[in-house]
Order: sequence, then structure tokens, then C-alpha cells
Amino acid sequence: MPQPFDQLPASVLSLARTVRLAGGTVPALVVHPHLDRDLGRAARPAPLLVWMHGRTVSKELDPGRYLRLARAGIASCALDLPGHGERLDPALQDPARTLEVVERMASEIDGVVAELEASGEFAPGAMAIGGMSAGGMATLVRLCAPHRFRAAVVECTTGSWRWQRSRAMFDPVRVAAMDPIEHLAGWRDIPLLALHGTLDEWVPVGGQREFVAALRARSSRPADVELHEYGPTGAPAEHAGFGRFAADAKDRATAFLARHLGE
Repeated sequence: MPQPFDQLPASVLSLARTVRLAGGTVPALVVHPHLDRDLGRAARPAPLLVWMHGRTVSKELDPGRYLRLARAGIASCALDLPGHGERLDPALQDPARTLEVVERMASEIDGVVAELEASGEFAPGAMAIGGMSAGGMATLVRLCAPHRFRAAVVECTTGSWRWQRSRAMFDPVRVAAMDPIEHLAGWRDIPLLALHGTLDEWVPVGGQREFVAALRARSSRPADVELHEYGPTGAPAEHAGFGRFAADAKDRATAFLARHLGE
């Protein structure tokens, strides 16, 4: 049976390899604009985006994103969430376990980053983090504690979890422990791009508007905290992918990262 990696477009495959990070526990897809196949590694460093997908899919989901980044000179490292992709556990894909997945993924990021930095394949001080949906939640949780990321991009996610109170994922204990809007004392002022569907049926845009407003109120550079809304998009449940605006969303994210990782 063809594997997801083998089904990537040739333009991405030529720049891609799979690795296991954080002591071999986290499967990752690394796409590097300067990959040298003979060396088996990058010939020179590049800025980097650490990226996390949403629930029920895998790290190979979004080759168009990785190709755009590579063409802009930015590497990407896409991670399989716990229970997804190469570490498949269907039980962890249950909506009621979303915050468990977010918690575990957020706790794994430091181990991932340590190995990426030690590799020498990525430009020092030029690392961003991001994700969509559950991956975006893990991103925002991780950014509420000390880190060295220079910028962040999130899509169809939320930093104010009270807006999810009616959903199966709402776990009061984990919400109290992790809800980003309640833990902004640990947030470092970095550029953030949030993309969202105005009509999103799964993650109401109101939660992300509230979170972005809270960040801007704290920021010394509020213009660097951006929220761009799409709608209607035609995406399933007006959620992940942004439907007919998919290309625009990827282009916006790439331009944002090129601007903030290249300074």
C-alpha cells in the first residue's frame, strides 16, 4: 500500500525526508530548500517553521504549504500529532480527547526543537512555530511559556477555550491548566498571524478575535498581531483548509514568515 510520504508531489519529495525527533518519539516530515541528497542533509542552513496539523489527518497533509515555504527559502518540519500519522491510535482521534492530544503535543515541542537546533541545518534564531486547529491550539499553549520562537502562524484555531464549552473536547481540568488566554503572563511579544473562517462551525471566530484583542492590548507592537478572516470559503463546516481561499491563506502565511524570519 502506498505510504503518505510516497504520495507527496515530486516537487516536494525532492526536498523532503522523514525523521523521528524528541528521542525517536515524534515522527516528522522535514522539507528543506537546500537538501543535498548525496549528503543526506541540508547543504546550508535555512529559517524554519515547525508545523502541526489538525485532528484526524497527518503531517503529509499540506504539501502546497511546504513547497511555498521552500521556494521562499524557508524549511518546514511537520509533526504527527499523538495518535496520528505514523503513531496512529484511532482512540486518540476521538473529539473528546482533543485536549489530551494538545497537551501531549505541546509537551513534546521542546524535545523536537532541541534536536532541530543541534542538527545545524537551520538558521540560528530564525525559527517559527504554527499549526491548524488542534495543532494551532498546541502552538498557542506552548507560546505561553518561555521559548525561542521568532514568530507564529495559526489557522482555524482558538486561544480562548471558553468558546468551546459546548463541544465534546471541553475538559474543565485541562482548560484551567492550559487555556492560552488565561496564561498570557508567560506570553512573549512575537509576531503572530491568525487565519480564520468567519463562519467556522467548529471553532467560532469569536474566540480567536477575543484572544487576538488580548494579545494586542499587551503588545508593544500590536500591528504585528494579525487576524485575517475568510468567509464563506466552501470548506467542510467552514473549517480547515479555507476552501477557495486555500492558496491565498498559504501565500499570506509564507509572506508573513519571510518577512519576520528574514529580518
